[in-house]
Amino acid sequence: MTFLHWLLFAISILLIIIVMVQESKDDVKNTFSGEKSDLFKNQKQRGSELFLARVTLGLSVTFGVVAILAIALAP
Repeated sequence: MTFLHWLLFAISILLIIIVMVQESKDDVKNTFSGEKSDLFKNQKQRGSELFLARVTLGLSVTFGVVAILAIALAP
């Protein structure tokens, strides 16, 4: 395994942890019932929610770039 593979592994673990730490935006009981959901209502993220959302976005983009590099530079 190359350095890029180890980096990809570490980023994926961090991404899983960050996503698990975030709070759910919708009630679980309404998820599959078909009731009207406020999930896509105009909600602003503030404080730690905003920070976690930005970290998640950054890790996701980094994961994609490293994955493409790992494939492109594979021997």
